[in-house]
Amino acid sequence: MPFSKDMTILIVDDHQNMRRTITDILRNVGFRNFISAENGQDAVAAIMQQPVDMVILDWNMPVMSGLETLEWIRSEPEYKHLPVLMVTAEADVLKVTEAIKAGVTNYIVKPFTPITLFKKFKDIFGVVL
Repeated sequence: MPFSKDMTILIVDDHQNMRRTITDILRNVGFRNFISAENGQDAVAAIMQQPVDMVILDWNMPVMSGLETLEWIRSEPEYKHLPVLMVTAEADVLKVTEAIKAGVTNYIVKPFTPITLFKKFKDIFGVVL
């Protein structure tokens, strides 16, 4: 699906407050369709159950990490081109490099501002929110 505010965004973070914060930021600029998951395993199940157009993914989660989830997404032909924005506290250059090598579309270090999130959407989709 090309960029649209009707696109379905999967938000994956083990902290409910972060999932809610990201959802609220995006809802305030007109996005309407969200799915949430608490960990990578739940994210994989959600992706397989319902089509999603973008994944916003934390790194540090129980059960299945964000990096493992990203690697799974990139290994699946049906999902390998899915935009994945990693939003994480992992600021170490080696971690960022590891995510880039795994195929992350873009990367945000927590804490972040709505403007930072909007800039990443512009980088990914070429649109201004």
